[in-house]
Amino acid sequence: MTVSDLIAGTSKAGQPLLAGGDKAVWRDRLSQLLESTGEGIFGIDMQGCCTFINRAGAEQLGWQADEVLGRNMHELAHHTHACGDHYPEQVCPIFNAFRVGLPCRIETEVFWRRDGFFFAVEYSSYPIIEDGQVQGAVITFVDISARKRAEEALRQANEVLEHRVQERTGELSSALQQLRELSAYAHTVREEERTRIAREVHDELGSLLVALKMDVGWLDKRLAEQEQRDACAAQAMRSTMRGKCQNMGRLIETAVDNVGRIITDLRPSILDHQGLWAALDWQAHEFVQSAELDLDWTMTVDMDLAHPQQLSGQQTIGIFRIFQEMLSNVGRHAAASRIAISISACATGVDITVEDNGRGADPAAFEATDAYGVMGMRERARHLGGRIDISSEIGLGTRLHLGISLLKA
Repeated sequence: MTVSDLIAGTSKAGQPLLAGGDKAVWRDRLSQLLESTGEGIFGIDMQGCCTFINRAGAEQLGWQADEVLGRNMHELAHHTHACGDHYPEQVCPIFNAFRVGLPCRIETEVFWRRDGFFFAVEYSSYPIIEDGQVQGAVITFVDISARKRAEEALRQANEVLEHRVQERTGELSSALQQLRELSAYAHTVREEERTRIAREVHDELGSLLVALKMDVGWLDKRLAEQEQRDACAAQAMRSTMRGKCQNMGRLIETAVDNVGRIITDLRPSILDHQGLWAALDWQAHEFVQSAELDLDWTMTVDMDLAHPQQLSGQQTIGIFRIFQEMLSNVGRHAAASRIAISISACATGVDITVEDNGRGADPAAFEATDAYGVMGMRERARHLGGRIDISSEIGLGTRLHLGISLLKA
């Protein structure tokens, strides 16, 4: 049984709850009950005029209770939609409770206060029946502005969250695309490197070995003929053979040098035999010599890291390859005349800085999707628990810094 049923004096089946003089006693007690509730409650007659209103309802509407009695409640508090459009009385759900006997419960409309401001409201309207006749309706209402604000705040928060999820999804998709491009680039570079090595071996070693084979064949043929010649001719033949042998020696020496150079390009033996720091020193000086650059060189390595076995093989090759790419970046793009290299290492980490006085670049160039060299360095550094920081300005050179923490998490 609802408050509306109590006020109407009927059950939901429309049967009277009380009869005769008991009604007056009940209404007195019910009046006290109405004043004690926090919900707004008012009754209307068949013309829609207020027959009673509790204090909570009058206060929510901004009126005194005696100022509301006899007033048309639709014209007083329900005359306009929240958007400002007029709300016709003929379609008001509150009035339909007594006009066509349709109870209702609405939470999508507003009531208007005396000061001209509206508030979101949840209301219900139920017909008042006495002696089997509809005499009007009783309306209960609650200000739900706070709930609506909370719902709106939740909706906005959900929109913001959804927007952020979309942004993160876009960033993830972009990162995934870059990773795919980087992977494709890595495969391409690997194949190009294999092609280069094959070409080097074919062009450099192949031709030397062919020449050696021809000379060996010539020696074999001439030695067979030597037995059929006189002593004087044999002496001349031996002299020619000696010259051929000397030429073969030079070709073999050249072949050995080329093999060593190719192997060094693939993986310097100094890296395995003398460790990372010697390899970095050798690589830096080899680079500036071939590129004809002035070098400012600084290296400080704690004794704890001086031994080659203090760093793992993965750390060693990773740092060395990043350093190679740093120098390669200077050689390809900087057009510099001087390069400053600073290397420091201790038990907590490794820092390598390569700074040139070249042409520099727009910082955005290092974030481009086709800056594969930079992406490769960053991926290697991230894999080693470090990072690459790049600062550059057009006309003022570029500074690349590698920082790797050696502290175990």
